[in-house]
Amino acid sequence: MARFEVLGLDLDRELIRVVAGRLSRNDVEARRIRAALRRVLAGVVPPQGGILTALRRSPLVGAELSLPRPVTHGRQIEL
Repeated sequence: MARFEVLGLDLDRELIRVVAGRLSRNDVEARRIRAALRRVLAGVVPPQGGILTALRRSPLVGAELSLPRPVTHGRQIEL
């Protein structure tokens, strides 16, 4: 463990303390925070279309499923 002194804006003081506290735990959450900070600081943009790519890998692609649904016209209500 090491002590750091940083210069920053007063409004960031609490944020920096919280991040430093979470990182000092050195647990799974700390590793996730480190990875996220590294991505943000490196300017890495997350890839687009992840959901569409996952759907295209589905074993049901091309299965030509027919899932008919009954047509309903709503229900009658009195106001």
